[in-house]
Amino acid sequence: MELKTKIHAEDGQQELTITREFDLPLELLFKAYEEAEIVEQWMGTKVLKLENRKHGSWQFETRDPKGNVVFQANGTIHEFIPNRKITRTFEMDNAPFDVQLEFLEFEGVTEETSKLTMHIVYRSGELRDKMLKLPFAQGINMAHNRLQEIVNKLKLTQHDKA
Repeated sequence: MELKTKIHAEDGQQELTITREFDLPLELLFKAYEEAEIVEQWMGTKVLKLENRKHGSWQFETRDPKGNVVFQANGTIHEFIPNRKITRTFEMDNAPFDVQLEFLEFEGVTEETSKLTMHIVYRSGELRDKMLKLPFAQGINMAHNRLQEIVNKLKLTQHDKA
C-alpha cells in the first residue's frame, strides 16, 4: 500500500521535504499542530509545553507503562503564523541526532482539503540519511493517518453543534 505522506530526499543533500494532503479544512489541520490536547492524541505523546508564538518553546515526552521515559523532544518556535506557517527546531534527547530545523507550511487546497509541507534541514547529509534508515516514513505516515482520523472526529463534532 502506498503511503499518503510523501518524503522527497535528494542524494547528497542535508534536507528533505515531507508533503501530505488531508481531507480537512486548513483551520482544522493547523489546529492539530496548535492545540496540545489534539497533538497528544495524534502523536501519542504527552505535551509538557507548547508555547505557540515567536520565541516560544515546546517539549514532548512519552513514558512506558512502568513510567520510564522512552522519548523526549523539545525545541524553539521561531515563527508562528496561524493557518500558514510554523518554523521551529526539533531536538530529541538521548538520541544520536543533532537538532534539526523544521519549516511547516499549511495551505488550503479546497474548502474541505488542505496540504502540509514540511521542509526539514539536518546538520549534515549523513545525519539525514541516518534518520531515513529508521522506519521514519512509516512512522510519520502513521502519525498523519491518526491526525486525519482524530481531527475528522472533531470536524463531525463541530458540524453536529452547528
